[in-house]
Amino acid sequence: MSPETFEVVIGPGSRVTGRYYPAQGKGRVLVVLAHGAGAGQDHPFMVSCARGLAARGLAAVTFNFPYMERRAKVPNPAPQLEGCYRQVIATVRDRGWLEDRALVIGGKSMGGRMASHLGAAPGDLVAPIAGLVFLGYPLHPPGKPTQQRSAHLPSISAPMLFVQGERDAFGSPAELEPILAALPAPVTVVPIARGDHSLKVSGQSREAQAAQFDAILDRITAWIQAL
Repeated sequence: MSPETFEVVIGPGSRVTGRYYPAQGKGRVLVVLAHGAGAGQDHPFMVSCARGLAARGLAAVTFNFPYMERRAKVPNPAPQLEGCYRQVIATVRDRGWLEDRALVIGGKSMGGRMASHLGAAPGDLVAPIAGLVFLGYPLHPPGKPTQQRSAHLPSISAPMLFVQGERDAFGSPAELEPILAALPAPVTVVPIARGDHSLKVSGQSREAQAAQFDAILDRITAWIQAL
């Protein structure tokens, strides 16, 4: 099914676009995914994720952060990104898409990090978070392993899934391991052999990459269904 485009009002004169991908079947879970810093919800990675999850029985929502909506290159400050994410969830609730459904949030790189901020401080979220999915969590900037973005992770109580390339310049599964081992919440890591920050393997054929991406979506779906 084609996605439904909707509008999210995040402040006076400020709006962003979202897309709702209906699930095939009953769809008892809704997954909200945020894009990374360099590309919006129309990037093939985001579209493939949303369509793939919907085809596997999980309704999905994507959206643009404000800077991406106006085609700026520099992301908004984190509080604005978090506020946008919260308003997306509220809008999804108001449209009835969360009715009788569990809420899972996450995203690609920066989008996943913003989801983790919401998980660490749910505050006035309109629905409880059943789980979080991180697609290439940006543990640190490339080449700066000591500048870790993990201090808030112990505050997350919901189960977390990390899909991480072994060659991710923003943080490998090996770098994440000691941090995640100390977290109180249940954590699952799916390492992608020779994968980069986009979960791609250099030199891999298009067919092999597509098969691997399908396998990743299968793992995500199975993890969510087991929550």
